[in-house]
Amino acid sequence: MGETMKGLHRTARCAEFTKEDIGKEVTVMGWVQKSRNKGGLIFTDVRDRSGILQVVFEEEKCGKEVFEKAATLRSEYCVAVVGLLRSRGTDANEKIATGAIEVEAKQLRILSESAVPPFQIEDEINTREELRLQYRYLDLRRSPLQRNIMLRHKLCIAVRNYMDEQGFLEIETPTFIKSTPEGARDYLVPSRVHQGEFYALPQSPQLLKQLLMCSGFDRYFQLARCYRDEDLRADRQPEFTQIDMELSFADVDDVIAVNEGLIKRIWKEVLGVDIKTPIERMTWQAAMDKYGSDKPDLRFDLPITDISDVVKDCGFSVFADTVKDGGFVRAIRVPGEGHMPRKKIDALVEVAKYYGGKGLAYLCVNCADDGSHKCSFAKFMKEEELEAIIKACGAEKGDLIVIAADKFTRVCQVMGQVRLELGRSLDLIDRNAWRFLWVTEFPLLEWSDEEGRFMAMHHPFTSPMEEDWQYIDSDPGRVRAKAYDIVLNGTELGGGSVRIHRADIQKKMLEVLGFTPEMAQSQFGFLLEAFKYGVPPHAGLAYGLDRVAMWMAGAESIRDVMAFPKVKDASDLMMGAPSVVDEKQLRDLAIKVDYDAINKKDNG
Repeated sequence: MGETMKGLHRTARCAEFTKEDIGKEVTVMGWVQKSRNKGGLIFTDVRDRSGILQVVFEEEKCGKEVFEKAATLRSEYCVAVVGLLRSRGTDANEKIATGAIEVEAKQLRILSESAVPPFQIEDEINTREELRLQYRYLDLRRSPLQRNIMLRHKLCIAVRNYMDEQGFLEIETPTFIKSTPEGARDYLVPSRVHQGEFYALPQSPQLLKQLLMCSGFDRYFQLARCYRDEDLRADRQPEFTQIDMELSFADVDDVIAVNEGLIKRIWKEVLGVDIKTPIERMTWQAAMDKYGSDKPDLRFDLPITDISDVVKDCGFSVFADTVKDGGFVRAIRVPGEGHMPRKKIDALVEVAKYYGGKGLAYLCVNCADDGSHKCSFAKFMKEEELEAIIKACGAEKGDLIVIAADKFTRVCQVMGQVRLELGRSLDLIDRNAWRFLWVTEFPLLEWSDEEGRFMAMHHPFTSPMEEDWQYIDSDPGRVRAKAYDIVLNGTELGGGSVRIHRADIQKKMLEVLGFTPEMAQSQFGFLLEAFKYGVPPHAGLAYGLDRVAMWMAGAESIRDVMAFPKVKDASDLMMGAPSVVDEKQLRDLAIKVDYDAINKKDNG
C-alpha cells in the first residue's frame, strides 16, 4: 500500500541539486533505481527524468522506524524523501552529475510499491523490443528514451519560436476530412450520423494549407498529425507528425531561404551544432546520375560514372546491347580496393541482385600477379576497350571498378545501393558529419507500368517549370517540377513544391493524370471552386518531425523518438489496439463485419 505526500512538496528534481545546495533541507521524489543495505547504512539511488541522486539512510540519524521502512525498498518503488543535502567527500561518483552530493534522509514515504518489472530499468538492456513496447510506460522510464523525448520537445519549441519570428501563423487543420487520392491508403472513419459514409484521416494537410493561402493568411505552419495506411519499416509509422508550412507569393528560393534558416536555428539550439549555409543544391537528374539516388549520402565520395558512350560498340554484348536498347552502363571506381577479396566482391553482386540487377561486372586495375587487369568480362573485350573504361573512370593501378548495365531506373537503384554498401563495408562514412543537400527539379510525372499511365511524382498540385509546360501533351515525362527535397546524410527529411495556382493548369494536370472532369469535380471540387476567387502563387514544404528528431537523437528508428509507437503490423502492443468492438457500436454505424471471411483468410 502506498502513502500520500501529506503536504510534502518537492524541492527540485533529483539532478537539479548542486554543491551550492549543501546544508539545505530538501524533499526529493522519484523512483528507486536500486537500494543497497550495508547493515547500519542503506544507500538508495532515487531517479526521476533529470537523473539520479543518492539517498543515505543511517539508523542513528533517521530513526529505527524510517530505517526499517527503507529496508523494504525495491526497484521502481515510488518514494518521497526529506533530508539534509551533504557532500559525499572522497566517496564522490564522477559518472553522474550529482556524484559529489547525497541526501542524509530524515523522513521516507513510500508513495507506491512496484511489482518486479518485466525488465531492468537501465540505460543499456538486452530486451526484446516487443516486450519493451508492451510495457512502454516502463521502457519510457529509461534515460535514453527520456532524453530522446525531451530532445523532441526542444525541437518543437525551437521550430515554433523560429516560425513565429518569421511571420508564420500556427493554424490547426481538421482531423476528419474528405477521402482524396494522395498515394497511400486512407484510414477511414465511419459516420454514425451519415450512415454508409466515411471521413478520412489526413495523410497530410496539403489541400487545407493551400486553402489557407487562398484565405489570405500569407504564412502558415503546423506540427500536423498525419495518417497513412501503408506497410511499415524502421522509419515509418501509421501515424506521424509533420513540420508543415506554406507561404504565399513565394517561389523556390523563398522556401529554401526560410528553411535554411530553420535548419540552422534548430541544429544550433537543440544540439549546439553550427550548420553551414547556403546548403548545397543538386538537380534530381544530377543526383540520380552521380549517386544513383534522389537522396544521396554525401558523407563519402564514390561517385557513379556513366560509361555508356565508351562501351556502346564494345565486344561485350551485355554492355553494348543495353545501350542499344536505351539503357545505361554505369561504373563506380573504388580507389585502392583492386585486391578486394572475391568473397566481398560476391557480396556486392548479391546486393545488386537483391535490388533487381542482373549482376555486377568488375575490373581490378593492374592487380594480377603479372601486372595485368583482373576482370570478370576480359575475354569479351579488347585491351584498348578495357583501357578506355579505366580512363573514363579516372582509375589507377590498384583500383577496383564495379559496373552495372540496365534501364535508367534500375541501374540507378542498383548502383546507388552498391555505393552505399561500399561506404558501409569500407567504413568510408563520416559518422559525425551533417551533410545537408537540396535536391531540386524533380520530374513532374513518372510512368507506372502497374497503372499504365503517368502518375504525379509528388502530388497533383505541384507546379511545372514554366519552360517545360509546352511538353505536357507531346512528352509528359520531360516536364520538370518546381519541387525540392531536403536531404540529410542519405535520408529525405522533407519535401515540398511550388503549387499550381492557376485553375487552367490545375485542370490540365488532373486530366493528364487520368481524371475525367466528373472525377476531378467529385474528388477536388472544393479546391477547384476556390481557384475561381483570386488564388495567390504559393509554395510549401513539410518535414517528417519524427525523422528529424531521430537523426538529432542519433536513434536507430523513429520508434525511439515517439512516446507510444506501433509495431510493424501497425498494432499497439501496450493497449491491444486495434481490437474487436461491441456489436452495438457497429449497429450504430450500420456496419456488419464478415468474421467468417476474416477467419478463412487468417487460416489460409
